[in-house]
Formats: sequence, C-alpha cells, structure tokens
Amino acid sequence: MTAEHRTLAEAYPVLGLRIVAGPIELSGMDDDTLIALANLAVGGIHGEDEMPFAAPWTRTPPERFQLQYLQHHWGVRSRFAPAAWDLDLAVRYEGELVGSQGVMTRDFLATRTGETGSWLGRRFQGRGIGTLMRQTFCAFLFDHLGFDEITSSAFADNPASNQVSRKVGYRPNGVGRKARDDTWVTSNEYLLTPDALVRGPGLSVTGVEPVRRLIGLE
Repeated sequence: MTAEHRTLAEAYPVLGLRIVAGPIELSGMDDDTLIALANLAVGGIHGEDEMPFAAPWTRTPPERFQLQYLQHHWGVRSRFAPAAWDLDLAVRYEGELVGSQGVMTRDFLATRTGETGSWLGRRFQGRGIGTLMRQTFCAFLFDHLGFDEITSSAFADNPASNQVSRKVGYRPNGVGRKARDDTWVTSNEYLLTPDALVRGPGLSVTGVEPVRRLIGLE
C-alpha cells in the first residue's frame, strides 16, 4: 500500500457535493455547517405543542443540543457504506442557511429506494422553500443516483409536510401507526416515481461522481 494524502472531501466525497437549482443550493455538511445548522434548529422548527418528527430530537435539553446534533451527523459519516447510508445535505436559499434535506437507504444497490426527510427553520417556513428543496433533491436522486422510487411519511396532524409531499408529486401509499409520546399517531405514507415528480428549476450538480463511487454505483 502506498501513502496517499487526501483532503477530507476526497476521503468523504459527500462533503464535496453541491446541487444548485434556482435560488436553492444543497451541499455537504462540514463541521462549521453542522454547528450553524444546530444553532438554526435551536432557534425553532415547530411550535412548543407540536412534534412533527418520529424521533423527537428537537426536545433535547438546550445544554446538550449542539453536541448531540454533531454526534448524530458524525455517526452518519462513520457508518456510511454501500449497504446502508444516509445522505444529509445543508440547504441554502439565496445564500442563507435555512435547513436540511436528506434520504435514508438500506440495501440501495438492490432496492433503488429510500425515504426522504427534512427540516426547515421556522422563520423560513410558508414561503415555498420546503417544496423547492424537496423537488431539487428528488430530481437529483432520480437523475444522478439512479433511484427508481422515493418514499416519505408525515404525521396526519402535520399539514405542511403532507402538503409538500403532494405538491412534489408523491402519491398516497397507505396509512400506518407510529409511536409518539407513549401513544400512536396516524402516519400518512407516500411514494414518488420519476414520472410523477413535479420538477422545479433545472439542476447544476458538481461532485457527484465520487459520491456514486462511494455508494457502489461505479
């Protein structure tokens, strides 16, 4: 084995990924971006009496929030492998950091599917940004990473997330139960295929080829 000096982005190519569509930019999260996202999340994502996430991570005590946010994403990096990977990207709107968009997959090379998830800082909600960032991300997954379908889910009492899924072209795919606060809540399941995607602005993508190799596509 010969010694080869590589940058962090060369060793973990997700950090070098950049997707631009109109005013939206999705990009890999370096540590500076992670702490900025943690600080944005502390500023609020949802109301005090709401919980849109199956895992209630926004209820982490403030004194531990930033560290646990960092640890979660460091764990995502450390476990990244073709058999199971999560692709989480920072979202900027007109250059300003606004939230995060991601997909979780298992056995992707066989299944060609994954489930999307996202969050948006509360002060940026209600402006169509959530729809645009999901359109952009799904177009990227279909066009550049070879997804055949994409799933999503949302609690029935989360109208904003349900509306985004419908606007992007996801079709209803059943109703299930998910645990929340020691009880169960109705979850609406959705499925998106390339032909049903309602596309936004065209994509400009850099850094995708190393990511394709990382997940086993090359």
